Amino acid sequence: MLLVNGERRETLSVSDRGLQYGDGLFETIEIKDCRPVFFDLHLKRLEAGCLRLGLPFPSSGLLAEEAGTLCRESPAQAVLKIIVTAGSGGRGYRRPEAIETARILSLHPFPDYPATFGTEGIRARICAIRLGINPALAGLKHLNRLEQVLARAEWSDPAIQEGLMLDSAGHLIEGTMSNLFYVRNGALYTASLEQCGIAGIIRELIIRLATRHRFAVTELSYTFEQLASADEIFVCNSIIGIWPVRQIEQIALRSGPITREIQQWLADYKQETLRSEP
Repeated sequence: MLLVNGERRETLSVSDRGLQYGDGLFETIEIKDCRPVFFDLHLKRLEAGCLRLGLPFPSSGLLAEEAGTLCRESPAQAVLKIIVTAGSGGRGYRRPEAIETARILSLHPFPDYPATFGTEGIRARICAIRLGINPALAGLKHLNRLEQVLARAEWSDPAIQEGLMLDSAGHLIEGTMSNLFYVRNGALYTASLEQCGIAGIIRELIIRLATRHRFAVTELSYTFEQLASADEIFVCNSIIGIWPVRQIEQIALRSGPITREIQQWLADYKQETLRSEP
């Protein structure tokens, strides 16, 4: 199911700047019980991203209305993707004086991941492809995702569920589709995203919930060698929630108590949010 600028069609102008230059942003949202999960947070991130890129933001009301149209036709659990592009602008990097953004909302089947990924954990690998350093785009979920595409192409082994990516300076930043946390000596750590990486919704919530529970969280630059001394490691995003990492390369770990506690915080907050939203 698909809406392009509010219309039921599957076509977009070949001159659209999202296609031509990756000039735009996107959000990937879980649908549960035919309702978008953490929708307000996704819209706020999308609006903030539009502001940083200098794009007019389609109103939250309009996006909510169009998302509601798709959700009413959705299975109980699905994935909603929202794309906002800079619209059509002809050849050349310069945008038109009056930008008319394009919006694409599409509904997709929810991935059939084994429940053991969330309980027993997953295997991960270190990717050879590095993330370029660019503070101007750091944190944004923009449409230029070639680094992740190339990194994900590095393996086809179904036993490996995620690849971890370093930046060009050798610091661990995130997974190809997830943010990365580790636990050491009872404290929680995650990569600073001031230079590159995507600031995920679940990453934001974990930091917020940890603060609420008076749990120390440090955002820092760290290497694989530092990660190797972790007691627990997990990855997260809006679709998978939280997956413990049980093996990275030759490092073996277990799903630890702090990861399980954070999983419960997130599950409780999700239910609380769904009950409070209309």
